[in-house]
Amino acid sequence: MKKFILLFAFLGLGLSAYAQEFSLGPKFGLSSTKVDFEKNNFIPGDAETGYHVGLFGRLAFGGFYMQPELLYTKTSGTFQINSPQPGGSSGSNSFSENFNRLDIPLMLGVKLFKFFRIQAGPIASIDINSDLKDATNTVQNADFNSATLGYQAGLGLDIGNLLIDAKYESSLSSLTGNIGGLETDQRINQFILSVGFKLF
Repeated sequence: MKKFILLFAFLGLGLSAYAQEFSLGPKFGLSSTKVDFEKNNFIPGDAETGYHVGLFGRLAFGGFYMQPELLYTKTSGTFQINSPQPGGSSGSNSFSENFNRLDIPLMLGVKLFKFFRIQAGPIASIDINSDLKDATNTVQNADFNSATLGYQAGLGLDIGNLLIDAKYESSLSSLTGNIGGLETDQRINQFILSVGFKLF
């Protein structure tokens, strides 16, 4: 993951010398997040609302652009366990997770009609302080991975110095290796709406 982040940095520095336009500014927004599982032991709950805040940059090359971002993201998710737990409990209660991450997406896109954009790219996420709320003392912990990799894709609008992005995000790697002693492959899916402002 460190090599991946360094690649982001070197790529940005290298391409900045050839960019026809450079923009930088703050960005913030909301997300609708839902956790998903590759294992049948777990039942995901309803989507939860989260938020993100940070900075974006943009390097434009004619009608194409590269947009790296650095965002603090706070999301959450709920699930139920559909199997007996250690100690003989039924595992039918709901559990809640809180995710605090540093997200580093790198959007590559094309600009159409001077204001409309189509974009997609990878996102690296570094865990800051994610935790599992123990609802009934049956699930003691979750083994959160320190870093994960995913992708984002969506549309954007540029209105003067204001930019609006609507994106879908999904994971390419697991958030957790196990929950409460049960092996799992937990991933996160998000619909993201964000607003940014070009300072220059």
